[in-house]
Amino acid sequence: MLQVRVLRAFRWSILAASAALTLGGCMQTTGPVAMVQPRPDLDAMAYGQPYSAPPPVVVANGGGAIDALASSFASGPAPVPVAYGGPVVAAPVRYDSSYHLDAGDKLRVVVYGQEGLTNSYAIDAGGSITMPLIGAVPARGRTTAGLAGEIAARLRNGYIREPSVAVEIESYRPFFILGEVAAPGQYPYVPNMTVESAVAIAGGFSPRAKRDMVTVTHTEAGGAMRAVVPLGTPVSPGDTVFVGERWF
Repeated sequence: MLQVRVLRAFRWSILAASAALTLGGCMQTTGPVAMVQPRPDLDAMAYGQPYSAPPPVVVANGGGAIDALASSFASGPAPVPVAYGGPVVAAPVRYDSSYHLDAGDKLRVVVYGQEGLTNSYAIDAGGSITMPLIGAVPARGRTTAGLAGEIAARLRNGYIREPSVAVEIESYRPFFILGEVAAPGQYPYVPNMTVESAVAIAGGFSPRAKRDMVTVTHTEAGGAMRAVVPLGTPVSPGDTVFVGERWF
């Protein structure tokens, strides 16, 4: 009888030890982690179509829920970068370096290290700008580089030993559009203008306009040139655009 009790006690101790080892192994071993999926029948009820669920994300390396999320992002599409709007910086006026200045052009003259001379200057009707110390400087017919050289030469003559001068165009002289447009007159010049955009600025063609009869008059230092041109022809500062009238 005593032997039977001993055997039963030994058997219960073995069972208890096995259960403890099993529970310990379950607590130490990390099983697969899967993302929770919505029920297909609920999705069909809400949207009227079957739900196509993506395959579950399974981590086999025992990394836990954090690794499961990392794998989910890694397997998905790359994130799209978001552009945040910053301050809008006005670009300088673009111009051809061979452009010849004339009355009505407004310039920005920068004399480095000389705040009293750095300023905006408009070319007057006589074709000159007037600056402190050196007075009137002829600008008509010059390029910006040529005008900068003339200003530097005058400042070097008894005022500044080694002047550094830069000239930029702030705004061009206006252009004119006449004839059969909605609002003929004088308008500010816009870089890269064409005859068609000039007509648009003036409100478009009038009902009597002859659209294939547009004349552009361009004035240079050597004289004026006039020609009948297509709508895609470039317009320069100071040009006069004339839209003819049809008779039927």
